[in-house]
Amino acid sequence: MKAFNAASGALVWTWYAIPSPQDGGWWGPFSKTTPEGDDLKRDLAKERADSAKYADAWQHGGGSMWMTPAYDEASKTLFVAIGNPSPDLDGSIRPGDNRWTESIAAIDATNGKFKWGFQEVPHDVWDLDAVSPPVIAMVGGKKAVVEAGKTGFVYVLDAATGKLIRRSAAFVPQQNMYSQPTADGVFMLPGANGGEEWSPIAVHPELGYAYTVGLHQPMHYKVHYAPWEKGRLWLGSAFVRVPDDKGGYSGEYGNVNAIDLNTGKIAWTVKTELPMMGGATATAGGLVFTGEGNGWFKAYDAKTGTVLWKFYCGAGVNAAPSVFEVDGEQFVAVAAGGNFQISYPLGNSVFVFGLPKAGM
Repeated sequence: MKAFNAASGALVWTWYAIPSPQDGGWWGPFSKTTPEGDDLKRDLAKERADSAKYADAWQHGGGSMWMTPAYDEASKTLFVAIGNPSPDLDGSIRPGDNRWTESIAAIDATNGKFKWGFQEVPHDVWDLDAVSPPVIAMVGGKKAVVEAGKTGFVYVLDAATGKLIRRSAAFVPQQNMYSQPTADGVFMLPGANGGEEWSPIAVHPELGYAYTVGLHQPMHYKVHYAPWEKGRLWLGSAFVRVPDDKGGYSGEYGNVNAIDLNTGKIAWTVKTELPMMGGATATAGGLVFTGEGNGWFKAYDAKTGTVLWKFYCGAGVNAAPSVFEVDGEQFVAVAAGGNFQISYPLGNSVFVFGLPKAGM
């Protein structure tokens, strides 16, 4: 992450998501569990023994930031979600916790200094990176950072300390969580695409709800050695979608969810035909907007999840909607560009809709 002088373009500071072993960061404490206590089923003795052999792994350790940070003006703090280690699926050549991949980190915006980090999945080998952007919200009278993980959980963190306030109930199916990949393949849910992929969540401050768009896509994780090749995608192994007997894929679907941030419980959920990727937007008028890969753009009742309106856009609505106002009239806009990764119909249109005024 870099900060530049807005007037001159001069570099002001740089923060590196991957700290060197000398800084005490990359290895971490060799965590046996997630922060919530879930067993990661790691062979820690082997990892420690291999750490000298792969001492330079941190130099190409990944840690990309896929999405926009959140900024808190009061504390001058940037909150960023950090992506996967590299290679994604082969943990044998990058022993240790691989900090600060798969993490939410707080950075002082004035000088680029690290304040705190919360690692959702230490030493990830399932591509369950933190890619949905963080959101700042008030939860129980305390300023919090909220992030929806590809793990299928929503994490609510204390904005000042990074301590976990609560983890939500799972908003997508989970099975064999954190099972280590094998040569024959291990079935684990969520798969590598989510949970919550890049899709931004929305928060309704009056209701205290966070809205997620879930992606249920069963996969087998298979271990095979894959060396780095210049100019090619390097995952280090493979994840394989589960095919059905009709030429498609088995049991895939999506959902739209309201998560009560004060309890972590799911207030409501609506199942969708296809896995969701795009994002949600909430309005003060009690609406939640989100689009689907089959071309439908929908408005939900923020409190109940009832679908109030829908419009067919002719291509995958796989972008986060935006709400804005012009001359006292409110509008919602969304791009219908489709999605190449999960084969939703491609398009090149932006749709803008006027919202009814109060009392109409």
